[in-house]
Amino acid sequence: MSLYSFLIALALVLFVQGASFGKDEKLRYDNYSVYKLKFETQEQRSILKKLAENRDNFRLWHEARDELHMMISPGAFAELETEIQKNNVSAKLFISNVQELIDFEEDANLKASRDGSFGWTKYNTLDEIYAWLDEILASYPTVTERFVLGQSYEGRTIRGIKISYKSNNPGVFIESNIHAREWITSATATWLINEFLTSSDELVRDLAENHDWYIVPVLNVDGFVYTHEKDRMWRKTRQPSDISSCVGVDPNRNYDSHWMENDGASSNPCAEDYGGPKPFSEPEIQAMSDYVSGVKDNINVMLAFHSYSQLLLSPYGHTKEEFPPNYDDLMAVAQAYGDAVESLPYGTVYRYGSAAGILYPASGATNDWAYNEQGVEISYTIEFRDTGRYGFILPPAHIVPNAEEALVGIAALLDKCKELGYLELKSTK
Repeated sequence: MSLYSFLIALALVLFVQGASFGKDEKLRYDNYSVYKLKFETQEQRSILKKLAENRDNFRLWHEARDELHMMISPGAFAELETEIQKNNVSAKLFISNVQELIDFEEDANLKASRDGSFGWTKYNTLDEIYAWLDEILASYPTVTERFVLGQSYEGRTIRGIKISYKSNNPGVFIESNIHAREWITSATATWLINEFLTSSDELVRDLAENHDWYIVPVLNVDGFVYTHEKDRMWRKTRQPSDISSCVGVDPNRNYDSHWMENDGASSNPCAEDYGGPKPFSEPEIQAMSDYVSGVKDNINVMLAFHSYSQLLLSPYGHTKEEFPPNYDDLMAVAQAYGDAVESLPYGTVYRYGSAAGILYPASGATNDWAYNEQGVEISYTIEFRDTGRYGFILPPAHIVPNAEEALVGIAALLDKCKELGYLELKSTK
């Protein structure tokens, strides 16, 4: 066999082993692996992040102050090894085959779907979530209200539900699934909606009836549908770029709040954290901004649900050199959440701090925008389970435990907010 023939054959083998999909098939991640890459300097971090611009072979999963989690294609190990040795970076494998996790998740979803009911033993599609919301609105017409943020790039409606048992309640806004692949977020949001309306538990009743809840189960509707139908690992929106063949923007870098400052987002359209050509370039984020701006006087707390890492992240995201005026209160409230979650039998540990301080600069995100531009003084990004064993592909068996943790955490968070005076009606301040 000639060298040319050998290389062609090798390329075909790697293609079959790696990600592949036809027109009507889902993208597969056979033999894709995920590594924890530890670094010490910003130069090392920049070199590793540069790898992720080659999205076919490297995909950034998570970023912290001293490590990145990177998904690697089966054909890119040699390049990764070269960079590791050349830059004195350490690497630890923690997911050996991404597709195995996806297959396990799909099998669990199929088994749970056989009776046709909506529930939390599986991850539901957007159509299933919206059909269930319609049932909820019809069943509880006196305490629920449908609201619409707007339309996505592909023309889907971005829906929310308001739950209000009485007037003059402080308001809590929950934004979920702004990143498409973070399915545990919409699963948790819908579980909370159900609990607020159906539970007889004293803690839940107090939580539900003494706060107004504005909940958007899926903000990035186009990306979410794409993760169910085409690519489970998709993160961004689905709007094409005018300057690149790469599609989509990181919607959590697209708000007009210190947009693109301090390397808090990428200007590369192929990057997972691409901030977009301008603030609010994504119709989903413009719609969110328009709606929240109209009800901000009713909102005391903003919670943006994400995964993964088990973190509570407060403002600021654009800088670690400055802190909000009420930073000490934000930390006290975050500690209340973390302590409550850890007290449960699961023993799950949450860390907390400012987004830039505990992780890395991230500008144009929901929590900063709500705090800086909308006057919501209690604003967090909550990164749910886990810390890397499953990452984004958290098995459905974790849905209810994670949601239970979110419930007791939010209850403790709001108790602390009340103690510190953050739940007073804004119109009376």
